Amino acid sequence: MFSTLKAGGILMLPIILCGVIATFIIIERCFYFYVIKKRDIKLMFDIRNNLDSKNYEGAIEACSKADTPCAQVIKKAVNCRTWDERDLKDVVEAEMSAVVPRFEHLLTPLGTIANISTLLGLLGTVTGNIKAFGVLGAGGTMGDPALLAGAIGEALVTTVAGLIVSIPALIFSNYFVSRVNRRIAEMESNVTNVVIKLTGRV
Repeated sequence: MFSTLKAGGILMLPIILCGVIATFIIIERCFYFYVIKKRDIKLMFDIRNNLDSKNYEGAIEACSKADTPCAQVIKKAVNCRTWDERDLKDVVEAEMSAVVPRFEHLLTPLGTIANISTLLGLLGTVTGNIKAFGVLGAGGTMGDPALLAGAIGEALVTTVAGLIVSIPALIFSNYFVSRVNRRIAEMESNVTNVVIKLTGRV
């Protein structure tokens, strides 16, 4: 395994680094979305009970315990419940815009890694081929077979390594973008229901 990685040359180092960072981001985001989904389910159950009994302090406490983007927006809405309905909606919309980056955290680096890994693999292919042609040019018809095999090996190994990192990173990047969109839609639905309750329309 080590000899195969070594055959890829110096470009294997940034590709491996990209793989390590991508793995960390994927694990962290999977855990994050699992946790906030679980917390938001409990949050909305507590919020409904507290708002039905007009226990606003209890609702604020439930939001503080949940500590999710949705909870932050609902907490803002409850704190501003005495405001005019139009002003309340404006402050809620502003708060939702402010919490969206919490969903998107680390997704830009993951998408960047997906692109960079492919390019690094391609760069390894080019440099490996340049070395291979250099060997052929320096050695007549065939050149040194060992050097030629090493150059071709470098081209192939970096290409494969780049794709191994890039493909999962791209798949998970798109998956997390869809998760972000779903979480935002669910947050908007939950917050709308809370605002309706706070304005006394139900």
